[in-house]
Amino acid sequence: METIRLLILGSGPAGYTAGIYAGRAGLAPVICEGLQPGGQLTTTTEIENFPGYPDGVDANEMMSQLRRQAERFGAVVRSRIATAVDLNKAPYCITFDDGSQVACHTLIIATGATAKYLGLPDETKYQGMGVSACATCDGFFYRRKRVAVVGGGDTACEEADYLATLAEKVFMIVRKPFLRASQAMQDRVKNNPKIEILFETNTVGLFGENGVEGAHLVFRKGETDERHYDLPIDGFFLAIGHTPNSQLFLPNVKIDEQGYIITEGATPRTSVPGVFAAGDVADPHYRQAITAAASGCKAALEAQRYLSEKGL
Repeated sequence: METIRLLILGSGPAGYTAGIYAGRAGLAPVICEGLQPGGQLTTTTEIENFPGYPDGVDANEMMSQLRRQAERFGAVVRSRIATAVDLNKAPYCITFDDGSQVACHTLIIATGATAKYLGLPDETKYQGMGVSACATCDGFFYRRKRVAVVGGGDTACEEADYLATLAEKVFMIVRKPFLRASQAMQDRVKNNPKIEILFETNTVGLFGENGVEGAHLVFRKGETDERHYDLPIDGFFLAIGHTPNSQLFLPNVKIDEQGYIITEGATPRTSVPGVFAAGDVADPHYRQAITAAASGCKAALEAQRYLSEKGL
């Protein structure tokens, strides 16, 4: 079995940044791309809020540049998906979908979090063409336009409140007859004249020629007064939560109630020595490319320190 000093699972901003720092430190890291090479960021189009790109940058191009930078410093990128992880003792054994195994002295988990969708075919059809799961990432493109936010929790209220600073009109599409958000967040959206809450409403489809132009909605679905109608919008934002890709590392790595990996204080250290978490898999709050990259840097520095202390 191949034994390496550092294995990085995940190839988003966190994974590639960890590869850049670890490569420069001479750790010869191996990065496994996972299910989505380039990470969740590649599901969006243009990125305008990442430092260093004053005119914006295509998401796939930016991730390609990060990959090339990591490879320049000696990181080896492999197209593999981890299927089993043994963290009972070091070096840790990772099994991949091609049947191969790698033993690693340190591991950086940068597997990200997957946004929850409604499951409509139109969500895939219009991905990057009006459908988004990140208002902070894509809200700028909807200045003075009409948008909808799906969800009734704190995240949905926060997204709607943020979008209201940019868009002309924000609709909140809420399946239940009430909001699940904290009272403070409820008050904020209810008192915002640019936000209209559509209670007891389900989205059953989207429409548009070259992008989202509207949503097919149903009011009080299944009830005697059920009503179908179309809502003209330019953007459709999902805010019904994320699923951290952390299950593979249980039960050794501790997670919170939502499934996010718990780290020690402001460090990327997990409950397993030599195993670190970076990016969205350990971040229930920010979920931004820049914060993920920063955490990847910290994870690589911690891995370097750990290996040095162990004489590896």
